[in-house]
Amino acid sequence: MGMTVVEKILARATGQEKVKAGDVLEPKVDLAMSHENAALVINQFKEIYKGTNLKANVWDPSKIAIIFDHRVPAESAKTATNQKKIREFVAEQGIDKFHDIRADEGGICHQVLPESGYVRPGAVIVGTDSHTTTHGAMGAFSFGIGATEMASVWTLGTVLNVEVPKTIKVIVNGKFNENVGPKDLILYIIGKLTAQGANFKVIEFHGETIKNMSLSGRLVLCNMSVEAGATSGIVPADKETERYLREVAGVTDEINFVAPDEDADYVQVMEINTAVIQPQVACPNTVDNVKQVSTVTDKKINQIVIGSCTNGRLDDLKTAADILRDKKISKGVRMLVFPASWRIYKEALNEGYVSDLINAGAVVMNPGCGCCLGVHQGALGDGEVSLSTTNRNFKGRMGNPNAEVYLCSPAVAASSAITGYITVPEKGNN
Repeated sequence: MGMTVVEKILARATGQEKVKAGDVLEPKVDLAMSHENAALVINQFKEIYKGTNLKANVWDPSKIAIIFDHRVPAESAKTATNQKKIREFVAEQGIDKFHDIRADEGGICHQVLPESGYVRPGAVIVGTDSHTTTHGAMGAFSFGIGATEMASVWTLGTVLNVEVPKTIKVIVNGKFNENVGPKDLILYIIGKLTAQGANFKVIEFHGETIKNMSLSGRLVLCNMSVEAGATSGIVPADKETERYLREVAGVTDEINFVAPDEDADYVQVMEINTAVIQPQVACPNTVDNVKQVSTVTDKKINQIVIGSCTNGRLDDLKTAADILRDKKISKGVRMLVFPASWRIYKEALNEGYVSDLINAGAVVMNPGCGCCLGVHQGALGDGEVSLSTTNRNFKGRMGNPNAEVYLCSPAVAASSAITGYITVPEKGNN
């Protein structure tokens, strides 16, 4: 029996010829990422050395990345003090993959990592954030861990007691219908699998639709794989992966692709024809409560959010700008836009997308995660309804358990901003 992509990656990371689902391993880590929660990791890391005569040095500062993105700029003295603590630790340890609150290098961690060339096919990547699954879009095995586990990684350079996950193979073929795209596809998949249908498994994406999909779209799929319970999502690296690494990330060294064997063992195979997918929306209060947009068009909205680590890329902003150009957001609706990185923000400025959005009435914010999880910028009031291109709609998400959050694509969000109700995008607006 052959190996899946994740099995091949873990075999390499443990120096073995072959591993199989269920094996328990201690793979070497190629990149360890944290954001502001690095303050917690630092506390746990120092505890490891407490009572010893050893100096608390990380195993390899070149393999640690820290990006400020969840509360930027700092919204409180506590956050500012934690950020100060991290800056001091970064300087002390010589960590150079550090992205502070700066318009020339900052952004959301799950965008900064790929566009900076930190993610490579075949790598093992861990992050103290559940949406670390995003980086599987580049052919890596990338998954979230806790602060204590990360402290161990900083010390040893390996992840302890990793069980090789089983893999679900998702094969997607066909051409998307108008105003349907990667966000609709992943919502459709989550609706079919359910929020726990991929627990402790990897979702491996295949098919002509995936092959023809941009890296931006693949990032959406892998980002939200965790919403089906998946440990990670993976798109095997190909020419599109290489194009992105060369043209966007500026990578010049060798790129090693990892593909599954033809006789790899999958626990489940799901085949999807994109022709059946219409614009999708995840209704409160679970991501798998997925319906066609056409069935909820009577829902009035108070706030629209476009952006985040899921849909804050240039093509997402273009989609919204194309729909909103020379139009106005409905009275009584506020619209917040969060580009995924400052690099994307500046590209959107140069292309005129920011002007289109502002002229329509949108408020364009600095890149950040605060609104998505409800800790900073854009909280909801009691009884309010938000339609968002983000990735979660649990009760209390976006800052208020007495509000409702619906999830959708940028096309649906922008179209709905005009009407004030959840709206199916008009034909010709893609």
